[in-house]
Amino acid sequence: MLKIKNIIVYILISVQLHAQVTNVKVEFDKELGPMKMEQMALGQGGLSEEPMLASRVTEIRALHPGIIRIFVSEYYDVIPEPGKYHFATLDSMVSNILQTGAKPFMSFCLKPKQFFPVVDHDIVEPNDYAGWEQFVYDVVKHYLDKGAGITYWEVGNEVDIGEDGGTPYRFKPESYARYYKHTVAAILRADPKAKVGGPALAWYKSPILPELLRVCSAEKLPLHFVSFHHYNNSPTVIRGQIEYVKNLISQYPGLKPEVIMDEWNMDLFNPPLDPRFQPCYVAETIWQMKDAGLDWSCYYHIRDWYVSFDTFSRFFSPHGTAFMTRWWNRQAQFSGLIDYQNQLRPAYYTFKLLSRLGGNRVAVSSDNDKVHGFAAHDTKMLMHNLVLWNFSDQPVTVKLSLDDMPKDMQVRHIVLDASGSGLEENQRLRPDPFIKLKKGTQTIDVKFEPWGVHYWSFE
Repeated sequence: MLKIKNIIVYILISVQLHAQVTNVKVEFDKELGPMKMEQMALGQGGLSEEPMLASRVTEIRALHPGIIRIFVSEYYDVIPEPGKYHFATLDSMVSNILQTGAKPFMSFCLKPKQFFPVVDHDIVEPNDYAGWEQFVYDVVKHYLDKGAGITYWEVGNEVDIGEDGGTPYRFKPESYARYYKHTVAAILRADPKAKVGGPALAWYKSPILPELLRVCSAEKLPLHFVSFHHYNNSPTVIRGQIEYVKNLISQYPGLKPEVIMDEWNMDLFNPPLDPRFQPCYVAETIWQMKDAGLDWSCYYHIRDWYVSFDTFSRFFSPHGTAFMTRWWNRQAQFSGLIDYQNQLRPAYYTFKLLSRLGGNRVAVSSDNDKVHGFAAHDTKMLMHNLVLWNFSDQPVTVKLSLDDMPKDMQVRHIVLDASGSGLEENQRLRPDPFIKLKKGTQTIDVKFEPWGVHYWSFE
């Protein structure tokens, strides 16, 4: 008898879960201004001088990123010896980014032997600041003269943790502020219209940021943006960090920097292994970012790539070189939208769906904090687009109210299939047949699986 009661209770609970209804409203007559989804952009890891993006330019262009962040690092060998420049390899990467339609976001992480003869990530200031400034000027001027359209120059990468962050700088607050002052002076001397900032922190509460804000405020130094990183399985944790940084900046009313989270992803040391999680996580995190007022983000990253031990050993310590190659070459990877075999991962398709949200943002409301969405009116393509998702490990039924549709619409519904074995696009983005909806308000019921991501086009 007890066994039967347990079964009945289980069935009742299951029915309740499946019967859970979420109300979502899309108000077609309520436009909220430009969507600017292109500002939820992309970055490429600092892994190699090889053409990491070259064979996937078309697929990256389809995502419409406004910027692509790259590491301007020593593997590009920009100044192999004093007075001799080598730009060809870095130029190739910049060219590939421009071919995607994005603008390069340059994270300046160079540490040439001329200025840093000893390999040590705790030696962070060049041995000759006058020579360093000329070197920085020459690099920036090279790309200005090429007409590369570069606006953003970031001073360093994860400057609070050194080699473990992929670049061999581990600053103290006072040394970073000093290094920043010299470096941005050279950048702006070469290109007065550039935007400069940093410090691309690995830990958002590092004391480096408060000191940078204090010095920039006191000395009237340019600080056009503040940048930081985080990897966490909770989008609301990431949102909390954005709010913390924005609050810290507000204590210096003379500074008005943009806030940029230019590396983010799941906790890559401990990622959820359900293949449906990451695509939904991408959508929910971007929703939290935009709702928190973040200016730009760069998902980390576009493509996984094998690291050369010999290359990194030229400018990393033995410990740092081993860590880099061990991490990238021996560990299961979840970072890239494109994997080592050059195949598109499911998360790529979340970005592809979100990239369709051009034009003006349309109001979307939900009575469930696990179900969110974006809608947009694309006046260029003469259509509306809607993406909804269920950031939950439980199924839910959504009662979707489409309010005040301006005309009769032809509607296509697509479901992102992250767990299926098919790699062809129509197997990842599974389309239902077109349906017709009449002008005015219509309501439809939609069943969402755990971590489900759905898309509708209205033409």
